[in-house]
Amino acid sequence: MNDTSIWWLATGALVAAELLSGTFYLLMLAIGAAAAAVTAHLGLGLNRQIVTAALVGGLAVVLWRQKNLRHKHLGPNALHLDIGETVDVGAWDAQGTAQVKHRGAQWTAVCTSEHSPSPGAHRIQAIQGNRLVLEKI
Repeated sequence: MNDTSIWWLATGALVAAELLSGTFYLLMLAIGAAAAAVTAHLGLGLNRQIVTAALVGGLAVVLWRQKNLRHKHLGPNALHLDIGETVDVGAWDAQGTAQVKHRGAQWTAVCTSEHSPSPGAHRIQAIQGNRLVLEKI
């Protein structure tokens, strides 16, 4: 069996193991094995194939780890596409909440603590459960 076939089998085995684990790190290593298979197709030696697999797979793992750490530092609201959008508040009730329509649905909204509730245009600052936290514009 030639080097190219071994690298493609290793790539397939890593992808299969990834499907069982679900961590994406094995998928990054599979990318490295695929790069080594391409290197073998180009006719380069075994040492260069191993170095290619290590460099590409290792770099993919490092980049994936940095991406995950960056998303953790952004906080839980970082992935909400609604943050920063504007809504119009017609009136606030006595409990300090309002009903606003956003993206075709009714939402309960609360005002940020540093602002007193007043009608008008507001910007979504955060989402707490099923409530929008609004700031007056």
